[in-house]
Amino acid sequence: MTHLAPLPAPAPPKGFGRLPLGRWFLVAGVATMLAFVLGAALTVMTINMTRLDRESLVDVIDPAVLHTLEVSTALSAEENSIRTYGRTNEAQYLQDYRTALQSETAAFAKLSALVAQMRGEAPRADLRRLAETAAAWRRDYADVVIAKVPELKLQTATTYASVNTQRLAAVREALAAQQQTLGRMHDQGSARLEDGWRTVYFVLIALALVFVAAAVMFTLIVRYVVLRPISQLTQQVRAVTLGEFDRELHVAKPAELAELSGRVDAMRGRILREWRRTAEARQQLADQAVELRRSNAELEQFAYVASHDLQEPLRKVASFTQMLEQRYGDQLDDRAKQYVAFAVDGAKRMQLLINDLLDLSRVGRVGGEKAPVKTQRALDVALANLAAQIEDTGATVTHDELPEIHGNQVLITQLLQNLIGNALKFRSEEPPRVHISAERRDDMWEFACSDNGIGVESKYADRIFLIFQRLHPRDVYPGTGIGLALCRKIVEYHGGKIWLDDPAPGRPGTTFRWTLPASGDTDE
Repeated sequence: MTHLAPLPAPAPPKGFGRLPLGRWFLVAGVATMLAFVLGAALTVMTINMTRLDRESLVDVIDPAVLHTLEVSTALSAEENSIRTYGRTNEAQYLQDYRTALQSETAAFAKLSALVAQMRGEAPRADLRRLAETAAAWRRDYADVVIAKVPELKLQTATTYASVNTQRLAAVREALAAQQQTLGRMHDQGSARLEDGWRTVYFVLIALALVFVAAAVMFTLIVRYVVLRPISQLTQQVRAVTLGEFDRELHVAKPAELAELSGRVDAMRGRILREWRRTAEARQQLADQAVELRRSNAELEQFAYVASHDLQEPLRKVASFTQMLEQRYGDQLDDRAKQYVAFAVDGAKRMQLLINDLLDLSRVGRVGGEKAPVKTQRALDVALANLAAQIEDTGATVTHDELPEIHGNQVLITQLLQNLIGNALKFRSEEPPRVHISAERRDDMWEFACSDNGIGVESKYADRIFLIFQRLHPRDVYPGTGIGLALCRKIVEYHGGKIWLDDPAPGRPGTTFRWTLPASGDTDE
């Protein structure tokens, strides 16, 4: 098997084509993931800040506004009660003042707790100012009125009215400043809350746009980095399969398809070169085959004609030599008679050799039609042709039940006749015993011809089937050396093979085996 050199590596792609497909998706995926992570982080941060603003607005600022209103209401009730008490000196109004003072104290405590949670110093300063002005009003007016009622009676309220007006105005200014600060904080918190939700909506919209952009980006990658190069490569390959063998296969990206197209194009180039080389070699073989057929036909014709032309002078040589012996035999001495015998024997052997060569050249050429052949009938004909030799040697020829094969009746008869004739020729001292058997092997029949003759050594198993090859001198075993070569040519013409069995130790004789196609198992 011929080992071809490995194909050269394709030229590396340039530009974006250097990126493998996985890298395209990795870059797009990382960019998309970073956008989503950034958007998610911004969303979480904004929602958290919005939550804090909402908690500050709902849980701190709004309750502080409510408690500031409660403090204002309580202070108004205190002022009204203590002023009425100074005018009427009735204890009920003093009790109302103390009740309102308790409400103010409770509301002020709650307001102080809420202001402590607020950012900035302004709410705390306003709360301290409110506490100081309220304490100054109670100290300079409410406590004084309560203390002077027993002395001034109904004139108490009028006496200290200016103090009340002055201190109450300071309280109201402090309340107004406190309420203004809380209102401003409420407005700022509401604005931050609205901005937060607006930011959340913006981020969500941005994430949706990122998702759409990612989908578009992946779609473009699949279309322009995967599908389009595959389509280009498919069109190029289709063009090659339709006969454009010189069409170059090349795509620029991604790296995998660029390398694949380069390697496939290298294979295309090698296959094209090998195909052209094979086509040229095939054409040369076809030309040589035509020339060989012409030459073989001429040689067969030459051999056939030459063999026929050689027959006539050989017959003349043999005939006139025999006539010479018959007419002038009494005039010839023993040496001359020996020379005449040599000439006649040589002419006869030459005729036999020519006849065998003619038989060898006719195999598959003249009368070579194949048809179902009963090998039993072919064997009977062969035995009839060998009847004289069988009788002279006292041979016994047996056979198993023989099948029907697909072949040529005349050639099969000649095959059996040659093999049995060899068994009779190369016999031992015992009378020859020859047995013909057959066994089915798939679509072939395997035949065997076994004898008890002198046998053939295994080292000559191939040599004996060559033309003109002899293992024994001609004066001991006559023959032309063509018989087994003719047998091999007949078997191979039928699509089989012939071989010599390895001799079993201690068992005399020779066994030839050959195969022939079974009848009905061939398309010929």
